[in-house]
Amino acid sequence: MAPLLNGYTNGASRHLPEDPSVVESRFSDIPSQIDIPVSGLDAEEAVEVNLEELLDDPTELCTLLEQEGVGKHYWMVIALAYAKQAKVDHAIEILSKGMGTLNRGNPKEKLGPLSLTCWLYLWKSREAPRVVPDGQPAGETRLKDFYLQAATGSLNEASRINPAFPPLFLARGVLYLLRASLQPPSKAAAPGAPDLSDRVDTLRQSIKCFEDALRVSSGRNMMAVLGRARAYFSLGKYAEALDGYQEVLNKMPHLQDPDPRIGVGCCLWQLGHKDEAREAWERALELNPDSKIANILLGLFYIHDSSHYATTDPAFGPIYKKAMTVYTQKAFKLDKELPLTCATFGSYFMMRKSWATVDNLARKAIELTDVNAVASDGWYLLARKEHYQDRPDLPKASDYYQKADLARGGGDKGYLPARFGLVQIQILQRDFDGAKFRLEKIIQQSKSIEAMMILGALYAEDVFRSQANGIKEDKSADVKKATTLLEAVRLAWKDPQKKLTPDSSVLVYLARLYETEQPDKALQCLYQVEQMAINDMPDKEPPDGIEADEAWMAKLREQLSPQLLNNIGCFQHHAERHEQAREFFQTALSACVKAGEKDEGIDTDALVTTISYNLARTYEGAGQLDEAKQVYEGLLARHDDYTDARTRLAYIELRQNPQEAGPKAMTALYETDSSNLEVRSLFGWFLSKSKRRAGNIAEDQEQRHYKHTLQHHDKHDRYSLTGMGNLYLTTAREMRRDTDQDKDKRRKTYEKAVEFYDKALQLDPRNAYAAQGIAIALVEDKKDLTAAVQLFSKVRDTVKDPSVYINLGHVFVELKQYSRSIESYEAALTYNRASDPQILACLGRVWLLKGKLDKSAAAMKTSLSYSERALAIAPSQIHFQFNIAFVQIQLAQLLYTLPEAQRTLEDVIKASSGLEEAINSFCEIAQSKNPPYPRHDIEQRANMGRNTMRRQLERAIQSQREYEEKNAAKLQEARELREAEIRRREEEKRRAEEQKEEEKRKIREERDKMAQLSRELAEKRMEEERRREEAEYTTDTDGERVKRSKRKKQAAKRKKRDEENSGSETEVGDGEDGTAAAAAKKSRRKKKARSTDPDSAVDSSGGEGGAPKSKKKRKRLARRGGKEGNFKSEELVVDSDSEGASRTVTQANGGGGGPGDDDGDTRMREAEDEDDDVAVSKQQSRKRNARRIEDEEDEDEDEDEDEEEEQQSRKKTTAEQDAEEDEESSGGRGGSASFADNPHGDPVDESVGAAGNAGGAEDPLLQI
Repeated sequence: MAPLLNGYTNGASRHLPEDPSVVESRFSDIPSQIDIPVSGLDAEEAVEVNLEELLDDPTELCTLLEQEGVGKHYWMVIALAYAKQAKVDHAIEILSKGMGTLNRGNPKEKLGPLSLTCWLYLWKSREAPRVVPDGQPAGETRLKDFYLQAATGSLNEASRINPAFPPLFLARGVLYLLRASLQPPSKAAAPGAPDLSDRVDTLRQSIKCFEDALRVSSGRNMMAVLGRARAYFSLGKYAEALDGYQEVLNKMPHLQDPDPRIGVGCCLWQLGHKDEAREAWERALELNPDSKIANILLGLFYIHDSSHYATTDPAFGPIYKKAMTVYTQKAFKLDKELPLTCATFGSYFMMRKSWATVDNLARKAIELTDVNAVASDGWYLLARKEHYQDRPDLPKASDYYQKADLARGGGDKGYLPARFGLVQIQILQRDFDGAKFRLEKIIQQSKSIEAMMILGALYAEDVFRSQANGIKEDKSADVKKATTLLEAVRLAWKDPQKKLTPDSSVLVYLARLYETEQPDKALQCLYQVEQMAINDMPDKEPPDGIEADEAWMAKLREQLSPQLLNNIGCFQHHAERHEQAREFFQTALSACVKAGEKDEGIDTDALVTTISYNLARTYEGAGQLDEAKQVYEGLLARHDDYTDARTRLAYIELRQNPQEAGPKAMTALYETDSSNLEVRSLFGWFLSKSKRRAGNIAEDQEQRHYKHTLQHHDKHDRYSLTGMGNLYLTTAREMRRDTDQDKDKRRKTYEKAVEFYDKALQLDPRNAYAAQGIAIALVEDKKDLTAAVQLFSKVRDTVKDPSVYINLGHVFVELKQYSRSIESYEAALTYNRASDPQILACLGRVWLLKGKLDKSAAAMKTSLSYSERALAIAPSQIHFQFNIAFVQIQLAQLLYTLPEAQRTLEDVIKASSGLEEAINSFCEIAQSKNPPYPRHDIEQRANMGRNTMRRQLERAIQSQREYEEKNAAKLQEARELREAEIRRREEEKRRAEEQKEEEKRKIREERDKMAQLSRELAEKRMEEERRREEAEYTTDTDGERVKRSKRKKQAAKRKKRDEENSGSETEVGDGEDGTAAAAAKKSRRKKKARSTDPDSAVDSSGGEGGAPKSKKKRKRLARRGGKEGNFKSEELVVDSDSEGASRTVTQANGGGGGPGDDDGDTRMREAEDEDDDVAVSKQQSRKRNARRIEDEEDEDEDEDEDEEEEQQSRKKTTAEQDAEEDEESSGGRGGSASFADNPHGDPVDESVGAAGNAGGAEDPLLQI
């Protein structure tokens, strides 16, 4: 790129260096020495001042300059020399004294020194602390703001002299930039509202100043372009900033101080192009390896890249090491005061807990930076230092977190990690409401996974705390919030782009939240925790030779937490998967033993006791009562005061011996520990099953037991309250309702039952048994079916008991929702109640009602079936027999009323038979001891069936028979047509299948033939190759096989030419001899053509005695006809595998025994004489199927074949060759088929060949 002009800070213009590799550093134009003219001496005398070894005190030098009255140039050069040595204070002092001497002259002389003074103050501002360092007095430290005010004073003074002085525009723009860096970031404005903060206004003023600098320099001042780009970057306009940096880079590609590539990379980073940003910084580092900014930015890039991996990921270590050791450490060595490097290195020492180093680096980052984000990082480091110490100072950490957040704007624009740290401090201070409020704000803005995790955990802890304290407050909303948040975290783990590490605590929280409502999901969460723990094991893979089966998994589980295995077993037990639960409990016991061996401080006795009890309960659920008793007895042997184990033993004894030992065990248990509420509950259940029903509820033994429990032990015992409600509900159901007084008494008894149920529900809103009792009372007393359905539906979702479905079925019957009632009854049958006659009777009843409503004979037949099943299970129950007879009567009435088209004669006859059975059944039931209904009513039903319905069915049978006979012909005709159509379709289908099978069979046969042909040809080819090898090799005198030697080429060709000439003369001269010679020639030509194809395996001898043939033979181009044709096929020698094909092609080309053959032979010999060294290596054959096969051979191989052919021709006579030709022709026709076997018939079917080749075998018919 050609060098361009650039405007510098002083407004002058100069050329860039011709060599781009030459980099101009700052102060490079300051000379090493300067001559100060001395007044009173000769003009040529002057005082030489070494600008590289300046005095520490410039007072003497300033005195010299004042005395000699030198111009401003000398003052500025000497000041710049001091600034070059970083003695900025001396430079400012020199300029101040110089401007004092210039006051007497033209005021415009002060513009240059004032501008330079402004720049020096701006330099000092960059190096001054932002805030007062810790431990220093506030009045002794000059901050950034002090120097900015001094720079402003210099700039204002210069502006009063000449406001249009060009360097002032650039200086004023930089001043505004530095001033904006000290102003706090703007708060988040409302959407669409303009940002009117002081910082934004200051940045806009800086942009205006930079544009003025560009205007006065005609667009050549690249420092102004850089300043404007920096201002745009601070405003968040990264695209405009990128354009500015790229403009500078295009015009000044070798500029390195400042380096526009740094700005380009920063803009690309903010725009989301992080890899491109890295490339820009790497280019800057390539040009200047000592660039501290490029090094630290690349270090930050690789730190960011390492954050995509978990710290346990193998890829994390190398990337983080590269970031810290290769780039960050180098940047720190280059400049230990660089704020960004200090902040970055501080995070590294934070992980190493080097608190003093962290404090030092963080305070450097805060004090020396002029970038708010770096200052925020410094405050954040201080906050984390105070937070993570062994004895954290929470108030100080909270203050630092707030400062870190405010340094980036606070509010919605604040620093997310700092706000997250504030949340952690609030949690430690037990301010949970404030923590939740902050977390919700964070989630609204950033969807932070960590924030969602902690907020979900806080809501979950609130739920668990209220459950533990027995608080009745409704926490369903908190449960929903916690579940939603934690599930969102769990879903984020599945995103491969986020590369998040799953946290088992999230799954444990979810399992506890799902425990009651959705136990399957809770179990799934625990399984995931188990898998995560197994994945973290170092030896999770089985050794060689061992499969990862259930035994290996059980061995791995023994290394897991016993509590986790116990919880999984409990969920399996509640799901009635007793075998899986037993395995987990046994594995948990083994895990307890191993945990005790690893850490003797763990109290494993409580764990073993709890898990053993759960194992015994699992044995009970599986029906293994003896094993359960053994475990309970073992627990009592270790802890004889374990009441729960003794209670279960008494219950098992009652189940095994309900008559003698069981009741005694229950009584002994009650006498031993009658104050235990669990024991009293079990004893109350025992009384309800074994007591005699009392007429008066006050005298009921069970009622007295519950009343005593509520009065003397616990008035809030939920089991006693529910039991009392059950007692009053049963009593109310059996009470008389003849008079109004009886009905009122019955209603009050129902209300008493509801009171007990309601009290139990107040104590435990999830008591499904109390809720079901209230629903039953609503149906039986209030007839409030809708409310009852709602209650039963809620109970159904909680209690897995058939009684709930039975009650739902009853209510749906009353609501005349028969389909839903049938579903409920059938669901009850699935709970091991398939042989319950009561449920079957209910199904028979609802199907009967459905049949009557729909006038469906099928529904009534189903009702009859269920009724018969109920009677078969309980044949002694006479009311089941009544149900069958009643359904039969109803079915007969329905069929009588149905029109003839909707019934059949067979149905009516069966209904008549059922009617007779029903009449007999009614008679038997009426004569029984305890009929379900009054005998008179039953006898009347029997008489009605005997008198009225019997005659009605007889008439129905007669009319139905006449109807069906009348329509029999039509029905028969329609039936025959339908059957004929069915037969026709079946025949068409059968024919199509047969045709398809025949096609498949033909294809298989063709494939088999082609495969067989391929095998035969392959065998012949192998035999031919063996013979060729025998012909090519011989045995020498030492008994070793060697290749035969070749004769000279010219001699071989001359001999062959003589033989051909003699053969031609014989053919022209005489008949029989000529014919033999022609045949021999054809044979030789055919052998040659076959040898040219390496894939051909047909042996020309056709038998076992033929001589071995060479691999390849030469073919000659010859004319077989007289006149030259227009088609290429007329100029080719045709070859085939059989003699017949040769004759066919010869006739087609006009060949035969006429004179044309002689002319063709003569011209062929002439062509051979003209060129003995060149042979045509192509042979083409056009057959009836338009196939052409071309073979090309090398000239050397053709010469070898000619020699071998001559050797073979010397061994054979003409007669022998004729015999070989005849034998070959006959063998080809009798062996395998080829294109030449059908010279005058239909062409060979190419599709068959293709089908044969599709199986993978080579097709010999297509490669001759």
